[in-house]
Amino acid sequence: MTELPEWIDGMPNLSGWDRERGEATRRGRDRTVFLHESGVDFGRARGSCAIALHMHQPLIPAGGPGRGGGDLRSEPLIGNLQFMLESPYAEDRHNAAIYRHCYERPATLVLPLAGEGRQPRLTVDYTGTLLYGLQQMGAGGVFDALRSVTCDPRHRRCIEWLGTPWGHPVAPSTPPLDYRLHVTAWQNHFASIFGLEALSRVRGFVPSELSLPNHPDVAYEFVRTLRDCGYEWVLVQEHSVENPETGWGSSYLHLPNRLVCTNSKGETASITALIKTGGSDTKLIGHMQPHDEAAGQSRWEYKGRKVLSMVTQIADGENGHVMMNEFPNRFLHVARDASGSDVPLVGPTEYLEYLRADGWKDEDFPVIQPIRQKKIWERCRPGDGPERLRSVIEELHREDGRFHVEGGSWTNDVSWVYGYENVLGPIERASALFHEKVRLPGVSPHEYRYRNALLHLLAAQTSCFRYWGQGRWTEYGREISRRAIEILNHDF
Repeated sequence: MTELPEWIDGMPNLSGWDRERGEATRRGRDRTVFLHESGVDFGRARGSCAIALHMHQPLIPAGGPGRGGGDLRSEPLIGNLQFMLESPYAEDRHNAAIYRHCYERPATLVLPLAGEGRQPRLTVDYTGTLLYGLQQMGAGGVFDALRSVTCDPRHRRCIEWLGTPWGHPVAPSTPPLDYRLHVTAWQNHFASIFGLEALSRVRGFVPSELSLPNHPDVAYEFVRTLRDCGYEWVLVQEHSVENPETGWGSSYLHLPNRLVCTNSKGETASITALIKTGGSDTKLIGHMQPHDEAAGQSRWEYKGRKVLSMVTQIADGENGHVMMNEFPNRFLHVARDASGSDVPLVGPTEYLEYLRADGWKDEDFPVIQPIRQKKIWERCRPGDGPERLRSVIEELHREDGRFHVEGGSWTNDVSWVYGYENVLGPIERASALFHEKVRLPGVSPHEYRYRNALLHLLAAQTSCFRYWGQGRWTEYGREISRRAIEILNHDF
């Protein structure tokens, strides 16, 4: 395969290689990528467990002498990790060094275990803004460590990468066209660093903040984007989905489900969904509680057969004392005990490949849909059109002020929309201008101006700029949007 360049005119490779990327994501969809070299005795297993680590740092306009305290309009755009490393505060510098180690830690955890003949498994996702920030810093040691478990055939079964949107945006409040750009930009960026062959093995997707759209038209576009970009399954939060018949959550939290999304025009898209249970408590993974839960299970009775279940959990891979200090030793201990046992650690795609080899098909599994859609479809039929859908949503909100179509996530106590008009307004203007300008004759995704505008648009949509409340972080988001608009007006 022809590999993608990692840098183009000093910019990361985010666009312009649709053919190569498409060939890689479609390649070998009828073959297994993990099961044939797994070594796990699935036939003996009575329960299983998948542990996923989410890694993220935003890009911020804070790289000048003022280190974030000066004029935002003139400060370079850098990764937050670099900002912490250069901070005048000892605590920031101390934490930054630990964070940096956490980003190479998947390799330092699984390689010794593999050398012992064990069967370690970790699932990871790294946002594009983090990858770019590490590249800017020249963090070659981090990438060398990750390549050793991503590209080496001897160890690649130990680590499963998940695709994710490049800039860590919140799907329900991100324009669908922009969200597709996030998805493809991450694929481009990942392939430029680790290779197209490695990209061909990325089969699952995790949305930022596990935020799933529940507006029917946005949810449909979300699933369609994932399928068009070659993904086979998506990780969802337990409280963000419902049974279409009852409106309650799925009764099969540790089996695959089938996420089915229908829009107001009557079009339907579906994808396999794995469900993360519980909230965003890092202690669950820090103490390897998911394996304890899996160890208490046996094969489930489902449709007249026994089926292997999988407990699935994801948490930030670096934040907090537990993940920094307690997780590594606990993981090593559990991975050693789980290897060769009847409750193995597994990769999610490896697990799904086993189920298919065992005769299960995607359509065998229960159907779910995004939360609150049952109430919508009780008053609006697929095919009634967007105007009728809008009317029904407004009607439901008038009757119950708690009803909304902002989606669901693992932080359901946080609104990504309410009170953030000062951030969303500039983002919407930058988005509209971007899509207007890129349609002009002669504009190509291979160009520096396109890639530069795209990077700023996607970086401005990072969820961090709406997570911490009003203040410096919202100013960061507004400033990056301003830069995107300036680039689009000046360079196009």
